[in-house]
Amino acid sequence: MRESAVQRHDRLLTLVREQGTARVTDLAARLGVSPVTVRRDVETLTRKGLVDRAHGSVSWPRPRTAGAAAGVGTAPVLGLLAPSATYYFADVIHGAHEAAARAGARLILRISDYRPEEDRARAEGLLAAGAEGLLIAPGWRGRGDQAEHGDWIGELPAPAVLLERSVDPGSPLAGLDRVCSDHAHGVLLALRHLVGQGHTAPLLVARADSPTALAVRAGYDQALSALGLEWPHPVIEAPADRDPAGFERGVQALWTAVTSGRATAALVHNDVDAIQLVQRLTELGVRVPGDLAVVAYDDEVAALADTPLTAVAPPKREVGQLAAELLLERWGRSVHGRPADRAADGAEPAARRHLALLPRLRVRASCGAGAPEPLEGSRTQG
Repeated sequence: MRESAVQRHDRLLTLVREQGTARVTDLAARLGVSPVTVRRDVETLTRKGLVDRAHGSVSWPRPRTAGAAAGVGTAPVLGLLAPSATYYFADVIHGAHEAAARAGARLILRISDYRPEEDRARAEGLLAAGAEGLLIAPGWRGRGDQAEHGDWIGELPAPAVLLERSVDPGSPLAGLDRVCSDHAHGVLLALRHLVGQGHTAPLLVARADSPTALAVRAGYDQALSALGLEWPHPVIEAPADRDPAGFERGVQALWTAVTSGRATAALVHNDVDAIQLVQRLTELGVRVPGDLAVVAYDDEVAALADTPLTAVAPPKREVGQLAAELLLERWGRSVHGRPADRAADGAEPAARRHLALLPRLRVRASCGAGAPEPLEGSRTQG
């Protein structure tokens, strides 16, 4: 895949920041492009105030405030690295932006597109652009991505807060501030509601290609145990967008479980898969909620289904808001005016925080319940 200009700018800024001053010809060799391309890039970055240029060399700018580097007076600058700016993370980003704006800060955004191998370069690009603190939602997908692509976060020269990501015990990232949704609680809300409606142990239809999907799967195990339920069926995978054949296999597995009488309820991650699953089951003669009660997980578009779907709604906007507020405090630029990296008496650094926000269950027609009243979640800290 051809490198974009933004990616090349990030690498150029990283090289200049590491070296302090670098010759254009040396940068061209390191970047694998022509000197003409580097000169053009340097002109662009100089106009933005991100580098200084003189006599065939490029230098890191003299110390200045982040706001001055970005051309916005003295406003503090926060960087946000997200795997996507749509679907789930749109609300997280909006929440962070709102909190930053209330504090008089500026938020700048980079997107990794779920390519964890590019997260580090994106974060360094944010720092090069003037960010003095980072909100980071790594683009991890599989179980091994954290170990392979995560340790660099603990080495950043600026305060960082993890967004919607848990880490393995003993990980170098375990001591970082983080704010995330408690997906295990969200799954428990869904299963407890379905069991309360008279259903036997609900089935789980879930992906395995994102941290949220993996957390939903782990939460399902915990919820079955907490409710004293036996495993009703292996987890069904039905990824509608990336594997049409796998989606159809998942549909057939669920159809068989329903028509054989082994299942009357299912929790489906995510909304899009849930909507397409219900559509396909309807074509096969399975009625929702008559034959199968369905709860979706994410609540992005669940309410727009033909039969509005009951859904677990993680507090995405609040996650972004609280993460930005925590970063501002840690950075010492909170609206309260007290540097928060010190305790109240100034004696020692303030304790790091892991904030877990509880999802809500929004009850609609797909589970056969009555009036749609959301079951509220709240915030826990631990």
